[in-house]
Amino acid sequence: MTSSRSRYPLGATLTLERLDADPYDSLARLRASEPVSWVPALGGWLVTRRDLCIEVMRDAGLFTVDDPRFSTARVVGPSMLSLDGEEHRRHRDPFARAFLGQDARSQFAQLVEVEARRLVGALTPIGAAEIRRDLAGPLAVNVVTRALGLLDTRPPEVLGWYDEIVAAVDEVSAGREISPLAHAAVTELGRHVEGTIRQGDGVLAQATATLRPVEVASNAAVMMFGGIETSEGMTTSLFWHLLSNPEQLAALRADRSLGANAVEESLRLEPAAARVDRYATADTELAGAAIERGELVIVSLTAANRDPATFPDADAFDIRRSNARSHLAFAQGPHACVGIHLARLETLSALDAVLESWPGIRLEPGSTPPSGVIFRKPRSMPVRWDL
Repeated sequence: MTSSRSRYPLGATLTLERLDADPYDSLARLRASEPVSWVPALGGWLVTRRDLCIEVMRDAGLFTVDDPRFSTARVVGPSMLSLDGEEHRRHRDPFARAFLGQDARSQFAQLVEVEARRLVGALTPIGAAEIRRDLAGPLAVNVVTRALGLLDTRPPEVLGWYDEIVAAVDEVSAGREISPLAHAAVTELGRHVEGTIRQGDGVLAQATATLRPVEVASNAAVMMFGGIETSEGMTTSLFWHLLSNPEQLAALRADRSLGANAVEESLRLEPAAARVDRYATADTELAGAAIERGELVIVSLTAANRDPATFPDADAFDIRRSNARSHLAFAQGPHACVGIHLARLETLSALDAVLESWPGIRLEPGSTPPSGVIFRKPRSMPVRWDL
C-alpha cells in the first residue's frame, strides 16, 4: 500500500512551533478537512476527529505501543506504557487494582487533601506564589511518592530522577543518546524500589506477585512520569482557565459544587498530555488515509476534546458544560490512565484549598498560557492574593 501524502496540504504546513504555542485553529481545520492527515513535522499521521481518536486508542491489535521506537521503554525498560496484549495486562493489573479499585478514591482522598492543605497553608502568609512550581508540582511529587509507598526518599530526590528520565525520553525522541545522569537516575530509582519491596507491603511489594523487581521499577518510573507531569499540568491549567475567566471563577465561588465539573472542563479544554502515539501493525485505512504497517499514528487529544460534534462552542471554558466529562484527556482503551482517581483528587483538593485560603487570587505579570507539543501547561504562573 502506498501512502498518497501529497493529498494532505494542511498537514504539510503544520509546524512544531504552531503545535507548541497555539495549535487550536490548525487542529480545527485539520479535523474539518483532513481528520487523518500526514504531518511531515511529526513524521506520522495525525488523527484529530474525536470518533477516530477513540477508534485508534481502543484497537490495540491494529494500533500498538509495542514498538522498539517507543522512547520511554528505551529509557526505563518495558512497562504497562509500552506493551500490549497479555504482557500489558500482566504489567498493568497490579497498579490498576491499587489505583482503580473500588476503594481507591476513598483510600487516597485524605492523603491528597491533607497534602494540598499543607502546601497551601505554608504559602498563605506570603501572599504570592508561582502555581506550577510552588503548588502543583510539589503536590504531584509528594502524592505519587506516598501513593506508591516509595520508602527512604525525599521529594527533591524523586524530582531529580523524574527530571533526568523526562529529559532522556526527549533526547531519545530526538534521536540522541541517553545521558549517564539518566542511567544513574533509573538505577537509583530501581534501588529504592527494591528496598521498598523488601521492607513494605504496599503496591510495589504486592506487584511482585506477577512482576520481577526490575519490572516493578519500570512501572514505578512510568507511574511517576504520568503522576508528576500530567498532574502538575492539569492543576496548573485549571487555575489558568479560572483566573483568566473571571466570570467563571465568580460562578464557582457562588456555587462550590461546580468544582469537580470545572476540573473536567479544564481537562477537556487543555489535556495535560496533548497526544498519544501508536504504531500501525498492518496496512490499513482510516477515514480514507492509507496507513502503512509500521507508520506512526498520533492521536491528538487536544483536537478530540474540542470536536464541535460532541462539544458545542468547543473553544469556550464553561464550568457548567453538561458533558465536560466526555473528554478524552485520560485516553481510552487498554491504555486508559491508571492514575485517573488520584489526578482528579489532586487538582480538586488544590482548588478547594486555594479558594478557602487565598482570597482575591489573581494572575500576576509573567503568567503564560499553556504551551507544549506533547505535554501542555502554563510554564510560569505567578499569582497574588489578599492578606
